[in-house]
Amino acid sequence: MAMLDPLGALTDAFTSFLFGKVETTRLPVRTSTGQAQAVYLPTAAPGLGDSGVIIGREVYSGKGYIYDPFQLYGQQLPAPHWLVLGESGNGKSALEKTYVLRQLRFRDRQVVVLDAQGEDGVGEWNLIAQELGITPIRLDPTAALNGGIRLNPLDPSITTTGQLALLRTIIEVAMGRGLDERSGFALKVAHAAVLSDFPSTDGTDGTDGTDGTDATEGNRGTKPPSRRQPVLTDIVEQLRHPQAESAEAMNVDIDDVRAWGLDVALVLDRLVDGDLRGMFDGPTTAGIDLDAPLIVFDLSHIDRNSIAMPILMAIVGVWLEHTWIRPDRKKRIFLVEEAWHIINSPFVAQLFQRLLKFGRRLGLSFVAVVHHLSDVVDGAAAKEAAAILKMASTRTIYAQKADEARATGQVLGLPRWAVEIIPTLTPGIAVWDVNGNVQVVKHLITEAERPLVYTDRAMTEASAMPTDEARALQAAADAEAEARAEAMAMERQLRNGQWSDESSETVA
Repeated sequence: MAMLDPLGALTDAFTSFLFGKVETTRLPVRTSTGQAQAVYLPTAAPGLGDSGVIIGREVYSGKGYIYDPFQLYGQQLPAPHWLVLGESGNGKSALEKTYVLRQLRFRDRQVVVLDAQGEDGVGEWNLIAQELGITPIRLDPTAALNGGIRLNPLDPSITTTGQLALLRTIIEVAMGRGLDERSGFALKVAHAAVLSDFPSTDGTDGTDGTDGTDATEGNRGTKPPSRRQPVLTDIVEQLRHPQAESAEAMNVDIDDVRAWGLDVALVLDRLVDGDLRGMFDGPTTAGIDLDAPLIVFDLSHIDRNSIAMPILMAIVGVWLEHTWIRPDRKKRIFLVEEAWHIINSPFVAQLFQRLLKFGRRLGLSFVAVVHHLSDVVDGAAAKEAAAILKMASTRTIYAQKADEARATGQVLGLPRWAVEIIPTLTPGIAVWDVNGNVQVVKHLITEAERPLVYTDRAMTEASAMPTDEARALQAAADAEAEARAEAMAMERQLRNGQWSDESSETVA
């Protein structure tokens, strides 16, 4: 039996008298980090609630991930707009389509899609449209000449200010520069002269009759009772032959007004008689069902690298602003593929900025799908792009290369761990940033949705394999992706000092 230290016993007795009984001190135990992990309770960031559309599940916690901008708006989201980023082949298209299909299960939802990609001669949303019994609105210059779909920039359902802004945007996109004051004046007086020849149903020109501002919301959607719609040909004619009154108002010569409008007339003439002939130079095609739950504009026959694409997106956007978005308490989703055509053009971006601000008050969620953020933030419309990105409170980022991920993280303000994990993501897994709530989410697709959402059929059919084998490979890929994500999380915690190095020992 060990002898007690008299001095130690006296010290313990004196300490107990002053402070109470001293607790027994446990001897330290030396162990490895792998064994000590059990003392750390599992943790996961809070989700977004349980009301909305099921997206999939969180990779780290395994919890279901539910997202709905309309449910979150005003509480967790300052704006309902959404940006989807990532390289091709990582699951962006599948996410968009399942999201729309699931949103349409709610009765108060409407969706418009600008389908800019195609396969087998049709847009990639064609299968979904067929499944829902909807005919896509195909905008094709060749078909338009043979009775196809037309959208009129001077449609009477668009207010006077909206028409003039749209005309300026069309011309500025085509010219690649802004209109100067003189050309802008020539366009303005030509537009006013045309409208005076085509009064609206209430006998006005679409303004309130005092200062040229827009008429009330109740006047939207009206059509001339017995006369045709004004069209671009009428604007071109007025630019070539301006009225004397327009020159007298500014105390200038009529020949000066004609000269100021010459470049404008030449640009618009391309839409009337040039390579874009047929899509914009006539009355809007009757019978477009704006009350359908899903409206698909098939732009797959338009050259994505031509000026026709941003011009067409601008016309569709403004037309929808004045015809589709209404104060009727419905929740509307406007999804745009190849959205860099909008964000990268300063003139089109300005139009969509107004649409996003206006639509937010009436229940509009704008979804922009972009491959590379660097394509827009470094372009001519950097200022306008930054404003649109700022209004997108939800960001979903699929796999990108390391340098692109770093640039994306810097622009969007992503945490460092999220930037580091983006290049390692496998198809179907993405980083979700919902107003600062950052999660890694695996998108789940049901068997009923699978044949509707997957594109690139020519590739997938050529390499078809038995279903069991395909599922086994998919399960293996999923397991590998989750293990990689967990390893990244562990590495992040190690870097933050929560755990010691794997090879070292710790004291518990």
